[in-house]
Amino acid sequence: MSDLSRFSFNSETARHWPLPELIDAAARSGLGGVGLWREPVQETGIDRIARLVRAVGVVVTSLCRGGFFTAADAAARRDRIDDNRRAVEEAARLGARTLVLVCGGLPPGSRDLAGARRMVADAIAELAPFAGEHGVVLAIEPMHPMYCSDRSVISSLRQARLLAEQFPADQVGVLVDAYHVWWDPGLFDELALLGQRTAGFQVCDWITPLPAGVLTGRGMMGTGCIDLRTLRQAVERSGYRGLTEVEIFNAYLWELPGHEVLAQACRRYLAHVV
Repeated sequence: MSDLSRFSFNSETARHWPLPELIDAAARSGLGGVGLWREPVQETGIDRIARLVRAVGVVVTSLCRGGFFTAADAAARRDRIDDNRRAVEEAARLGARTLVLVCGGLPPGSRDLAGARRMVADAIAELAPFAGEHGVVLAIEPMHPMYCSDRSVISSLRQARLLAEQFPADQVGVLVDAYHVWWDPGLFDELALLGQRTAGFQVCDWITPLPAGVLTGRGMMGTGCIDLRTLRQAVERSGYRGLTEVEIFNAYLWELPGHEVLAQACRRYLAHVV
C-alpha cells in the first residue's frame, strides 16, 4: 500500500525547510495535508500560505499553537486570551479546522495545580464560542505528565475529554498525540469515549532511553516502542475520519534537507502506521 492521501506532514518535523517548498513537496508526494506553526506562517505571510495550500490542494490539518493560559496575574492571562483569539482568526484564514492548545504549566513560583487548571478551563470557556463562530475547533492536547510543570497541566486523555465535553463538539475537541498518551492504561477506553470529539491525531515514536534533550528527542515512526498501527486503528474505530499527522521534534532531523526528512517520514508512515 502506498496511498499517502491520509498522511499530513507537520512543518516542525523539518523545521528549517521554507514553507512554500514544504507545501509544494507535500502535494507532489501525494500527501493529503500539512500541519503548520504560527511563527513560520507569519514570517512567510498568512495570506500567501493560504493561497499556496489551496492552489496545490492540500489541507491544513492543524495550526499550532494556542494555549499557555496560565499566568501569575490577570493582565498576563488577558494578553494570552487575546493572542489565542488572533490564533483562531489565523487558523480560519488558513482553512485549518483545528487550533492546537498547549494549555500551559504552573505559573512561575506557583504550586497551585488546581488553580492552574481552573485558569485553563476559564480561558477555554471564554474562547470556545469565538472559535465556533470562525469554524475552528480548539484542540486540547494532553501532554505527558513530565511536562505538567512547564507546558501543560492537562496530562491525560481523560482530563482533556472531561474538559472538552463541557462545550459543543464543534468548538472544543481533543488532540491525540501518540508521544503523550501511548503510556496511558486507559488509552483505548478513553479513545472510545472521545468518539468524534477527537480533533486530530499525531504520531512519532518514543525512544528508549530518552535522549538528554527530551523535547527534541522524539523518534521517527518505528524507531521506538509505540505500537502506532494499533493506536491508529483504535483512533479510527472511535470515529475519527481525519488525517494522521507526523510531528517530530528531533535535533538530528532538523539538520537534514527537508526533502530527505519528508521521504523518510513517508516510508515509515507506510511501514509502521498504515
